Amino acid sequence: MQVFHRSTALSATFDDTNLVSLAGLVPAMLLAASTGLGELANRWLTLPGYFGANAGLKVTALVAGMLAGADSIDDMALLRHGGMKKLFVGTYAPSTLGSFLRAFTFGHVRQLDAVAWRWLVHVAQVSPIVTGIDDYALVDIDDTIKEVHGYQKQGSGYGYSGVRGLNALIGIVSTTVSAPIIIGARLRKGAAGSPRGAGKFVGDILATVRRLRSKTASGLVLLRADSAFYGHAVVAAAHRAGAKVSITARMDPAVKRAIAAIGDDAWTTIEYTDAIRDEATGKWISSAEVAEIPFTAFSSRRLSERIEGRLVVRRIPELNPFEGTGQATLFDTHRFHAFFTTSTLDTVTADKTHRQHAIIEQINADLKDSALAHLPSGRFNANAAWLVLATIAFNLSRAVGTLTGTDLSKARSGTIRRKLIQIPARISTSARKIILHLPASWPWETGWTALFAAACGPPRTAPI
Repeated sequence: MQVFHRSTALSATFDDTNLVSLAGLVPAMLLAASTGLGELANRWLTLPGYFGANAGLKVTALVAGMLAGADSIDDMALLRHGGMKKLFVGTYAPSTLGSFLRAFTFGHVRQLDAVAWRWLVHVAQVSPIVTGIDDYALVDIDDTIKEVHGYQKQGSGYGYSGVRGLNALIGIVSTTVSAPIIIGARLRKGAAGSPRGAGKFVGDILATVRRLRSKTASGLVLLRADSAFYGHAVVAAAHRAGAKVSITARMDPAVKRAIAAIGDDAWTTIEYTDAIRDEATGKWISSAEVAEIPFTAFSSRRLSERIEGRLVVRRIPELNPFEGTGQATLFDTHRFHAFFTTSTLDTVTADKTHRQHAIIEQINADLKDSALAHLPSGRFNANAAWLVLATIAFNLSRAVGTLTGTDLSKARSGTIRRKLIQIPARISTSARKIILHLPASWPWETGWTALFAAACGPPRTAPI
């Protein structure tokens, strides 16, 4: 592609007050409004004085900016170009939104959490973002370090990653037919260990899952996590909420003894990296095998706190065995990966399901490629509020994708932004109606039109 005209025949000027570059925000924010995001913020946020005025408009402005690609407070200026004020109320200056965030305390962040889960329940009623959750819900938790620079960031420190940052604890839920949505997020100090506060967090997100399911739902709810969360607080919280667990076990002496007790004939070959299926027998030819053995977790605790389940173990040959001096290692021919589960899934299915826990890394990457590219404030609670708002924007983009009726229902935030949000439009009026003139032959016109029709329907706000 090349420019049709010579450069000397071209000119440019920023003077059109009827152009916008983010026409996709119209159906997206109509959806947010019809599901009560602004009303919920007005009801539940109790910031003092000037800062609490029009809290709903300020929250929706921040979410709109994030949906459009803003990853810092200054980026919120993109809401104030061209004809945006003809389409939206509450296009605040970045300085106003920054002051709003800096007014947050820990209690206000928890109030924003309440807004987030209540709004998520509302939006799930009008868009298929959690289809199948009554039958099978997969809940994943993980933490990630968001790197920051400078010593003025409150709470920043060096955690397990070795970089200076803040620690974000994320919880997601997915089903067999719907892509993950975020059901909880907590910002913690950078030096915080992964399991810090995880028990309370698990209780909160599983309560949100319960609210997203119908009252008669009886399907499996499975909590998955890596070994950093293998502890009594997390497993007990899941147990109290009626969920099963699938958590990687640390190789402590009890786990090693259980693995050593597995018989040689108990191992089953599974589909794994470089596996080949034998066409004659239908069996997998693979180097990976799985087995299971009954296991009581936290056996050092009192009887009432011990949890019965299974230890599912995957083993693969050790290609580079370590031969040290002195006593030989217990496992000298295989590498073992064990996880503790209380589900009734068969051994092979349980192993395959547990490995899919890695899906949460895609959500972490998506957030860091969007609003969480920066933690924009020096104040910890402002950044904590920013994280919660980023999760709302993520879930809104997921809802937007599902309403298109296309394959965008599982698309990343960046794809939704590029195809549905960042669409230029010219504003005109006729008979007191606003008309958006969009580019002809837009490749994703069908999906955008379906989204617009769904979002512009009658309000379907659930009780707040």
